Amino acid sequence: MVVNLPPIIVVNVTNMKNMKLETVLEKWQTLLPLSDTDRERLSRRFTVDFNYNSNHIEGNTLTYGQTELLLLFGKVAGEADFHDYEEMKASNVGLQMMQMEATNNQQPLTQNFIRTLHQTLLREDYTVYRTLPGGVQTSYTIHAGCYKTRPNSVITRYGDRFEYASPEETPALMTDLVDWYNEVEREGKLTPIDIAILFHYRYIRIHPFEDGNGRIARLMVNFILSRHGLPMIVVRSRKKQDYLEALHQADLIVGATPAEGAHASLKQIRPFYKHMVNLIANEIENDILFVTEKNENIWWYDGERIAFRTPTYAKILRELKVEPQATFAYLQQEIGVNRSALQKMLQMLQRQRYIEKDDNGSWRVFITPSI
Repeated sequence: MVVNLPPIIVVNVTNMKNMKLETVLEKWQTLLPLSDTDRERLSRRFTVDFNYNSNHIEGNTLTYGQTELLLLFGKVAGEADFHDYEEMKASNVGLQMMQMEATNNQQPLTQNFIRTLHQTLLREDYTVYRTLPGGVQTSYTIHAGCYKTRPNSVITRYGDRFEYASPEETPALMTDLVDWYNEVEREGKLTPIDIAILFHYRYIRIHPFEDGNGRIARLMVNFILSRHGLPMIVVRSRKKQDYLEALHQADLIVGATPAEGAHASLKQIRPFYKHMVNLIANEIENDILFVTEKNENIWWYDGERIAFRTPTYAKILRELKVEPQATFAYLQQEIGVNRSALQKMLQMLQRQRYIEKDDNGSWRVFITPSI
């Protein structure tokens, strides 16, 4: 099922501190209102891109193509863990729930909504089993929709253990976070983008749940953007290390105390702020190109603009979309290239995962045309 795009709300962007972001936001608003066709195309693209990337960052093994088949067509293809399929479906339900809640922008944010979103993502409680040094077996329960009952931490890429808020601190810090959000939104002194970035950072420093915190943080960024009529964005899994490094650099400035992180200022988190502003600007710029650029040789795949150097690739892709059962001989005749060249082109498209053949011999095309 495809998530709906937000309603159109005029947003004041004059306080932005990034010229590229100001420029793309102004350009985006000149395109509004979007046509029904463009809204649908953007919606389908975002549904696949967001769910694939947000879950892939956390270790989900579904490919981009498997995610598209599952979420847009309800089909299961290829080899993958059953849990990963269920997790991806739950992620999309959570995305739809978030988007529906964001349309009700007259109601304040509540902790209950965040816990319900978490319950939706995790679906149910489950037990994690671990083997400690020395071979000792241990286990603990992950609680869906409930704040953590045991401490959590992460080992950074530099080998340090970084502690999040304790279970005892978490309820009060989450109350502070939600109260702060409702207050700054009401005051209007910060832009929605500033609020979204700072909310993300403060939330991550609390890490209120035993699992799923990154996915909730990225949903909440889009909740805030969508609530204010701004395009939703995707944190791309291929740029995961840049994302984590920006968080780490902000942590170094803010300090290791969880309560300080949960009350950090925009100035303190400037490495993460700069990273996210650039990410948001790039995502919106790509949305603009996706809507406005019409060229037979330009296609899109997982947020990347693919400009083929020869029109032959585009011809192959269009034929495969129209004739999924196309044979090698049929493609050769229709496209007019020799066997060796066609074989190399098909191999390249398969290697990049733009296309694949299913068990029945039909072609699937996962790259999106600009026209």
